[in-house]
Amino acid sequence: MKIKSQRDFWSGLMFVAAGLGFAWGATLYRFGDSAHPGPGFFPFGLGLLTALLGAVILFNALSVERADGDPIGAIAWRPLGLVVGAVLLFGWLLPHLGLVVTLPLVVVAAALAGDEFHPVEVIVNAIVLTASSWAIFIWGLNLTIPLLPSLPLP
Repeated sequence: MKIKSQRDFWSGLMFVAAGLGFAWGATLYRFGDSAHPGPGFFPFGLGLLTALLGAVILFNALSVERADGDPIGAIAWRPLGLVVGAVLLFGWLLPHLGLVVTLPLVVVAAALAGDEFHPVEVIVNAIVLTASSWAIFIWGLNLTIPLLPSLPLP
């Protein structure tokens, strides 16, 4: 069988592997039932759906002809590093600076990974994401996420 789109083939393979990996990892948690789902219920289903999506993309890569074979280009190291760095920055700064300071910093860091950087759009995006995150996670779900920076006590 001939690979007709390299991009679709490798991305489909990545989705299948990641989906199956997450589904397998979810089996280590309690499933519960549909009325009372346990912590493994959602990640298992999401992992299977991700693997299914990957299988469809993989099938497409092997069956739909592309003019040039849709080759894979060079790895974009700078954007990859900035996005991964933004995720690490979020995990490291959130307990210390709180959601209101950390999330806008992460949005700016991730936005620098793109080819086009529009400061007004990034600021609006940071404000909307911070307000939405507060509304969903702190107000709606009552999670104990620090909102403001924690000051050291004397």
